[in-house]
Amino acid sequence: MSEALEALIDSCVATREGRYEDWDALGFQAKAGEEFRRAQIRYIGSGATGDHENDSRILPAEHFTFSNMRLPAGAVGPEHTHHDAEEAFFVLEGTLEVTVHDVRDGAKTASRILGYRDLIRVPAGVPRSLRNIGEGDALFCVIIGAARPQVPTYPATSAMHGVTRG
Repeated sequence: MSEALEALIDSCVATREGRYEDWDALGFQAKAGEEFRRAQIRYIGSGATGDHENDSRILPAEHFTFSNMRLPAGAVGPEHTHHDAEEAFFVLEGTLEVTVHDVRDGAKTASRILGYRDLIRVPAGVPRSLRNIGEGDALFCVIIGAARPQVPTYPATSAMHGVTRG
């Protein structure tokens, strides 16, 4: 048994039991309505939700972030844009309607319905939103292609436009 390998593998594991549902990470968005309330469950890095460097349960991000998101029935992930990185959503439970918005005219959209083990990749710079259209909670993986993504922006067509974090 190699102690170095044992230490290496231990530093690379984040168990489900060690995670928690953080309903506050994006809690500021509920200022725009309760339908925007959702929980982030962090595994690698903090995503683009803020500074969680003091959380020792999160594995450090080197090239991407990975979290789960719990979205209650009827809840919405508002229109937002990651300018610096692509983002992927992989559905574990529930049914999501994922929408991409035209960069110049956010009223022009295209949507797809995703269910169990479906995935969508949204390129950097493309506004996106999602909605849980199922009967129960949706649980899905969120992967962002940067170790420390920039905080996303909210276009004028987003319900979050003008909503502050503080």
